[in-house]
Parts: sequence; C-alpha cells; structure tokens
Amino acid sequence: MFDYVKKLEIKYEELEGKMCESSVSDEKNFHALAKELASLRPTVELYRKYKKIASEKEKNLELLYGEKDPQMKELIVEENIRMEKELSKIENEIIVSLLPRDENDGKNIIVEVRAGAGGHEAAIFVADLFKMYSRFASMKNLDTDVMSSSPTDLEGFKEVVFMVRGKDAWKHFQFESGVHRVQRVPITEASGRIHTSTVSVAVLVEAADVEVEIDEKDLRIDTYRSSGAGGQHVNKTDSAVRITHFPSGIVVACQEERSQIKNRVKAMKLLKAKLLDRAKEERQSAIANLRKKQIGTGDRSEKIRTYNYPQNRITDHRINYSVYNLPKAMEGYIDELLCALVDESQKEKLQALVV
Repeated sequence: MFDYVKKLEIKYEELEGKMCESSVSDEKNFHALAKELASLRPTVELYRKYKKIASEKEKNLELLYGEKDPQMKELIVEENIRMEKELSKIENEIIVSLLPRDENDGKNIIVEVRAGAGGHEAAIFVADLFKMYSRFASMKNLDTDVMSSSPTDLEGFKEVVFMVRGKDAWKHFQFESGVHRVQRVPITEASGRIHTSTVSVAVLVEAADVEVEIDEKDLRIDTYRSSGAGGQHVNKTDSAVRITHFPSGIVVACQEERSQIKNRVKAMKLLKAKLLDRAKEERQSAIANLRKKQIGTGDRSEKIRTYNYPQNRITDHRINYSVYNLPKAMEGYIDELLCALVDESQKEKLQALVV
C-alpha cells in the first residue's frame, strides 16, 4: 500500500509544480490541476504525517539502545507505544482516504426480512432479526418505519419490510443481504431437538425520483382491506395498496397505514427501490466475469451467517469471523461483527485499487 501512496505523493509534487508553471489565464487547465490536487491532498497529508511520526519513532529506538537510565528508558518505551498506536490509526485513515466513495453513502434504505425454510421457527426468527435491526438502528440514531408486514401466530412474521432513514443507514446495513441461518431449539419442539431454519435479508437503496422513472401506464394499482391487527378499521376500509409493475413483473404491497394515500406512497418507494436494485444488478452482471478474473466477485449476498444458540455464537462465514454472547447481539449490539465486515471489505477494495 505504501508503495502506491508514495507514487501518489510524487504525483502530487509534480502537480504542484505544474500549478506554479500554469498560467492563471489558462483557466480550464488551472482548475483541472487544482481539482486533481485537492483529490490527492488528504492522502498525501496523512502519509507525510505518518512518515514524520515513523521517523521520530526510529530516533527514539536509537536513543533507547544507548540509554542507561531506567526511568528514561521507561519514558521512551511509553512514547514509542503511543506513537505505534498513532501510526496504526493514521494507516487506517490512509486506507479509507484511498477508497472511492460509495455511491449509496448518505441514502436511506429499505430492508426486507423474509422467512425461508423452517416454518413457524423461521417466522419467529424474522421477528427476532427485525427487533435486532430496530434496536441497532436506534443506537445509531437512525429512524425505522415499517412499510409492510405479514404477521403469523407465535409472534412471528412471514415477512417484514421496513425503511431505515439516516445518513449512515447504508454504511451500517450494507452487508446484511443474504441468507441468515439460525440453529436452536424451537419453542414448539417438545423433545428439545435443535432445528435449523433460514431467513433471507435484502437491503435496497431508496430510489430518488431522478434515478427511476415509472410510466403510470405500466402500473396496475389495486386496493383491498388490510389484514391482521387494526380493529374495526380492518373490515371497513380498503386502505391497503398493491402495485404491479408490468414490464418487470415486480409486485409490491403496503397496508401499515390507515390512509390509502400513505400506503400508496410507501408502496411506490418500495417499487422504485426494487427497480433501482434490479438495474444495478444488471449493470454489475455485465462486468462480473471480468471482475471475477481480477479480484473475485466480492458478492457478500452469496454467503450465509449462522446464529448458533447452543454455542452462544454468531459466525459470519464470508469472513470466517465469530462473536460470542449471542443474546446481547440479538439486542442490537452487533458493532463488532459489522466492523469486521467493513474492515475486510476495505482490504479487498484497497487490494483491487493498488494492484
């Protein structure tokens, strides 16, 4: 990595020279040089700071070898430990500065959690994951809003779809797409046998109107009476909305609000998110073979995470990383696991960048 950064510093110095030589009257060229300099400056400044501290640490080591005073030696060792921590911190900052900005940063997301294999137990785990995500989002000062849900007996859900709002929504949830597997004794199991159930999670980016254009002629909008909790309102008002998009075959529905208009707005948001996600998948598949030859697919949705209750363990098989104290994690304390995923992703992106 540092060989690559050193080349960036050399390029930065060359650009500075060109800026001095460039005529201010050549406005177009001047602004182009200024823009490129600005893009390199954060990384170069961090690298120079890193080199300065590394040089000081090296001098301290030389002093340490020649120092005979025990107290002075102790001070030098403490100072070196402090500088080592600072160097590690700056190295991480350099890595982040090198990575291209994610186009989804700052956007709201829509999370879909659906029961897979496992019947009632899978439905109950949908509810468990929904609670985990909701509590985690709250800890990160993110707002959640249920868009659609299909409750079952035993306090479970066939599916639950909810929006997460906040500038770091994508950052925190970007690696949750995929199959989540749970191994535990179901509450309905009398013999105490461990069952394995699965739940699928999809994370979609909320589409802006400028990103997805929908022709009203391509839509069929149906209204119907809500099902589930809702008292007398359920039987008297056709407030639920189902939208069918004919070109794609995508069907979305929303019944969480008492207002048909609000349900329609939410359903349209979900439809746009699905269409945007499909368009991105198509773009990605067009370059998938070439990218796989170079750095692998990197598609995290192909893998599985396991929640093993008897062993009190959550394992993410994408990075072969485990965390323990599963009950606490299900309360929303999943920072350690998500940070490990982010770190691994950054390493992969950096490797692709510097190769």
